[in-house]
Amino acid sequence: MSDDAAKIKITWEDLDKAEEIDPGQVQSFENQSWGTVIDNQYLTTDTGTSGGGSILLKSWFYLGAAGLMGAFLAWAICEPTFEDGYSNRGWGEELMFPLMAILICVNLGVVESLVERSWKRALLRGLAAIVLGFVLGYIFAGIGGTIFIFLTIFLVNMGAAAENLATNPIFWICRAIAWATFGMAGGLIFGIVSKSGKKASYGILGGAIGAFIGGLLFDPICLLTQGGEASRAIGMSIMGMSTGIAIGLVENALKDRWLYVSSGPLAGKQFILYQNHVTIGKAQSNMIFLFKDPSILECHATIEYQANKSIITAFGPVAVSGQPIENKAQRILKSGDIIQIGRYTFSYLEKERNSESL
Repeated sequence: MSDDAAKIKITWEDLDKAEEIDPGQVQSFENQSWGTVIDNQYLTTDTGTSGGGSILLKSWFYLGAAGLMGAFLAWAICEPTFEDGYSNRGWGEELMFPLMAILICVNLGVVESLVERSWKRALLRGLAAIVLGFVLGYIFAGIGGTIFIFLTIFLVNMGAAAENLATNPIFWICRAIAWATFGMAGGLIFGIVSKSGKKASYGILGGAIGAFIGGLLFDPICLLTQGGEASRAIGMSIMGMSTGIAIGLVENALKDRWLYVSSGPLAGKQFILYQNHVTIGKAQSNMIFLFKDPSILECHATIEYQANKSIITAFGPVAVSGQPIENKAQRILKSGDIIQIGRYTFSYLEKERNSESL
């Protein structure tokens, strides 16, 4: 037999006659042989790390951008009232830090829902963040201001020259400590509007770290720019940006269980599973909102955390590592499992635990 005779030939006429595969049949998991090429779309070699996907879906990026925008907007509103070299304080000087706290909190509270295309949740979180930002913003700004004054007086009493404080690295640390206290507000509200105590604790830690960095850089920036307006604009923006970035990085570093979206409209996004009961579906009320797929149910599946195990319950077509789950059936998830729901593919991952602690 010649080589040409052994080859499979497909003509344009054959392609015209080929039937298009109905996606509904693939997603129904009925009458399928799970060893076919078609069914292998449910499998992926993605390890579930957060290295792939658009940078716009990385929490450290969009939280950093949100913090930057909030801080810069507060500066832009208040800066026209500043008069360097005058003892009288304008309303902008009194309002800048509380307003910055409010706007950073609102942006942090809203941006995650906007990334996930959950407009209703974004609105509700935004309204809650406005109220909480107004109250806690003033409280934390007041605490931070008091700490700053106390540390400055203490530094001067220890012999530091009052007229040259901006050049004193110890003074930079004093400012950083005060700003760290102020930065906690954004992280706290970020967790409160997400209805997660663990997320709030991560947010407080991240907010304190980020604001500390911003405070530490403020005076050096002022010395380099030789002007109050530019130093405030850059310094405040860095404070807001570093606060958001730090919250995202701390949240990512301390996560225990999460879903990484390896394919679908949210590819590259990770959902950290804070709650013990997580709902997944096309209704915006779900903790994981899946859009642009009519085959997905209002509540398509849930993941519950019981006895140190994550259990998925299917209410619509779901496949776990290539195996379909029947309606209302359950399956214990293992780290590395691949979950297929409609056009979305998730990698379920857990942080390694010490076996002695289980």
